[in-house]
Amino acid sequence: MFEDVTGYSGERFLRIGAHSHIKGLGLEGLKAKLVGGGLVGQIEAREAAGIIVRMIREGKMAGRAVLFAGPPGTGKTAIACAIARELGKDVPFVTLSGSEIYSSELKKTEILTQAMRKAIGVRLRERRRVYEGEVVQLEVKTRKHPYNPYQEIPDHVVIGLATKDDRRIFRAGATIASYILSQGITVGDVITIDAETGRVTRIGRSEEAAEKYDLAAVDERPVPRPGGPVEKEKEFIYVLTLHDLDQISAQSRSGGLFSLLFGAPPTKEIDNEVRREVDEMVKKRVEEGTAEIIPGVLFIDEVHLLDIEAFSFLNAAMESELAPIIILATNRGLTKIRGTDMVSPHGIPLDLLDRMLIITTRPYTRDEIKRILEIRAAEERVKLSPEALEKLTDIGEQSTLRYAVQLLTPSQIIARENGREEITPEDVEKAVKLFSDIRRSVQEVERWKDKYLY
Repeated sequence: MFEDVTGYSGERFLRIGAHSHIKGLGLEGLKAKLVGGGLVGQIEAREAAGIIVRMIREGKMAGRAVLFAGPPGTGKTAIACAIARELGKDVPFVTLSGSEIYSSELKKTEILTQAMRKAIGVRLRERRRVYEGEVVQLEVKTRKHPYNPYQEIPDHVVIGLATKDDRRIFRAGATIASYILSQGITVGDVITIDAETGRVTRIGRSEEAAEKYDLAAVDERPVPRPGGPVEKEKEFIYVLTLHDLDQISAQSRSGGLFSLLFGAPPTKEIDNEVRREVDEMVKKRVEEGTAEIIPGVLFIDEVHLLDIEAFSFLNAAMESELAPIIILATNRGLTKIRGTDMVSPHGIPLDLLDRMLIITTRPYTRDEIKRILEIRAAEERVKLSPEALEKLTDIGEQSTLRYAVQLLTPSQIIARENGREEITPEDVEKAVKLFSDIRRSVQEVERWKDKYLY
C-alpha cells in the first residue's frame, strides 16, 4: 500500500471547498454574533439552528425534521453544514439533491435509504498498525477521468509525515488521496492513516502550524506533534457509516469489517436482510463497549423535486430507531407536489410539513455581502484592494452573491497575468466582461434568439 519515498521533495497541495470556511453557527449561548463561525448575518436563522443543535444533543428530535426555506444564495446549505460542525467533527454530513433520487439503476427508496445510512456514523475501536504524524509535505497528483476528459480524479498522493523523533515520506494510492481531499487535510494537520485500510483520520491542527499560520478552527484546540516512530501500533478510533458496513456485509458475509475499502466494487442495491444483520452487529458492539453510534445529518437540497412517493418514505423513515437528523431546503413558495396536481407550500405535503421545524432565510444586506466576500477571499488566499472589494460588493448587491464570489478566482488569475498579486477594480471589470451573470446571459439569448435552434 505504501511506497517509502523519503527522499522525495514536492509542492504543497491546497483544496478549498464552497463551505470549507464554515466552522460552526457562531453563537454565544443561543445568541448569534453578526459574524461568527464563518457565517455572516442570518441572525434569526442561526439562533433557530442553535436551538435545533440543543434538541439533537438532548435526544428530542425524534420524528421531526428541519426545513430551511428562502431565496437562492441565502445560506441554507451553509447553516445546515454549520449544524453538523456544531455537533462534532465525526458527525457524518451527507448532501443529496432532490433530483438525484431519479436513477435508472436504483429505486428511489433505495437511494434515500442509502443516503440515510451514510448519515449515521459508527465509532469503532480497533488495535491497528498505523502511520501517524504531522503532515509536513503534501502533493496530490491527478489524472483524467476515464469517462469525462474534462474532469480530473486523484491518482496518487505523496505525503510526508513527521513526529518529534522520525520523518518519513510515502507515495500512496487514489483511495488515500480521496480521503485526504474529502477531509480538506493540509500541511500542518496531525493525521493517522490505517496501514491495512488506508482510512485517514484527522486528529487536529498541530501547535506549531496553528501558531505560525493561525489556521486552526475557532472551536479547535491545537494538538502537539506526536512522538516516537511514524509507523506504530495503537488503538485506532475512527468512524464508519452504516452504509459502509452494509457494503462490507453485502460483498462478503464472512469478510472482515475493512474489506470494503480495498475490496470488490461497491454493491449497488442492498438487501434488507443484510441491513438487519448489520444493525444487530452494531447493537452488539455497542453493548460490548467497542462501538458508539453517531447520528449524523442528511441534508436534502431542492426538496421540492422529490415526488409524493419519496415524501411518503421520508415520513415513515423519520420514525425509524436508526434515523439521522433530516434537514431539507427549498427556494420555492407555493408549487405543485411532484407526481400530483395538488399545490402545497414549498411543494411538500402538508402532513409532512406539520412534522417540520421551518427556518426561513432572507437576502443579505450590502454590509453582509461585503463581509462574506472578505471571508471567502481570505479562505481562497485572494488579495483584494479596498476598491476591488467595493466593486465586488456592488456586483453582489446588483446581481447575486454567488456570482460575486465566483469572480474572485478569475480576477486573481487576471491580476497575476498583469504581474500583480492584489486584485484591482480593473481586474474585476475584465472578469465581468468575460463571465456573464444570469441576467446578462438571458439578455444575450434574447439578442441572438433567431440564431438558436429550437
